[in-house]
Amino acid sequence: MEPGGGFDMQQILQAAQQMQAQLANAQQALADSEVTGTAGGGAVQAVVSGQGELVDLTIDPSVVDTSDAAETASTIADLVLAAVRDAGRAAGDLQQQSLGAVAGSVPGLDLGGLGIGGSVPGELDDDDDFDDEDDDEEGHDVAPGAEG
Repeated sequence: MEPGGGFDMQQILQAAQQMQAQLANAQQALADSEVTGTAGGGAVQAVVSGQGELVDLTIDPSVVDTSDAAETASTIADLVLAAVRDAGRAAGDLQQQSLGAVAGSVPGLDLGGLGIGGSVPGELDDDDDFDDEDDDEEGHDVAPGAEG
């Protein structure tokens, strides 16, 4: 602090520039990262960028039952939703870790109001339609009746 109790503006500006650089680095690391969510014991895999964008979706052909197209379509839709939600939660966790580290470098700073970190676009909160009883063998939520 300067004499008389004022703040050192140069020091504040340097700290802000350093934090801005850390935030840009964290955002780039998120853009370059990918996480995978699964459902149905791995029968459906969704790959999401660290920023929450769906980049790949894989459905194992064993999920397809040509004798009952309507039921198969419904099951696949449920599995895809569960896998995307699982990947979205993983991306949200990655965002919290990456951006939380930047926020942690400045005491009392909350980046939540800036629209970064936290939830992933399209991600449901913990009160989604799936409950703990509908988990695949890896512990991921799946739609009721969609376990594979």
